[in-house]
Amino acid sequence: METVKCLIVGGGPAGYTAAIYASRADISPVLYEGIQPGGQLTTTTDIENYPGFENGISGQALMDTMKSQAVRLGADLRNGIVTEADLSKRPFRIVIDGSHEIFAETLIIATGATAKYLGLPSETKFKGLGVSACATCDGFFYRKKTVAVVGGGDTACEEATYLAGLCKKVYMIVRRDVLRASQAMQERVMQTPNIEVLWNCNTHEVLGDEYGVTGARLLRKDGEVFDIAVDGFFLAIGHHPNSEVFSQWVAVDKEGYIITDGKTSRTNVEGVFAAGDVQDPVYRQAITAAASGCRAALDAEKFLKMK
Repeated sequence: METVKCLIVGGGPAGYTAAIYASRADISPVLYEGIQPGGQLTTTTDIENYPGFENGISGQALMDTMKSQAVRLGADLRNGIVTEADLSKRPFRIVIDGSHEIFAETLIIATGATAKYLGLPSETKFKGLGVSACATCDGFFYRKKTVAVVGGGDTACEEATYLAGLCKKVYMIVRRDVLRASQAMQERVMQTPNIEVLWNCNTHEVLGDEYGVTGARLLRKDGEVFDIAVDGFFLAIGHHPNSEVFSQWVAVDKEGYIITDGKTSRTNVEGVFAAGDVQDPVYRQAITAAASGCRAALDAEKFLKMK
């Protein structure tokens, strides 16, 4: 039976930062990287808004750097995903890949959230080559260009208006004849001159070449098929927090995001902490995820000292 002081689940910026701080606190963290080591940032080509990199850095390089730093400081990083959890008592019982049992005095959940996509093969083909699920992350690269935003809720309206401040033109692809967003957000969209809403439309295919996205083929509700020329294709149909394996034990909101106590990383289960996008439905940035990973490690260190 393996017992550890601090188990971290998730290999994105929150998990790696937690591992860095936990290593420096000498609580011997073990981190399981999950199904996508490095998290969503590994699908992002260039990052220009992470402090400390004057000329920008690729998402993969940033995650590789964080990972190497955690390893250098003594964190034990491993491949594997959590398939079962029992958080009813300490030490917490966690099962990795359906077979390996590990018992943890503290647990930091940093499993992130997965952006919802349409499920189109062409969408997958151009992911990172013009297809994005984060306007704040990637909008900068489409200054004075034409882009499309898929969705009709508050998030889609926020993404569209943000992009409208950077781009020459923004299409909103909305599958209904109304927006689901709040009245205030609807008015903001309608009052922005370079946003054009394409009503009753679904995306049939993302178009592109070897260099990336060049357009989108849309299917209107009346059967009309037509193409639009765009340089970027943004998904704004929501995110899904990767909390299922823990949600029997930790409190989550109606969307599945783990609920933490105030400005801390504490969950309703004593000794269990949450960091990054799995508990953040608002900001979803690498820098905020890293900051919450820091908080989680400090909270775990303090908890262990008090026990």
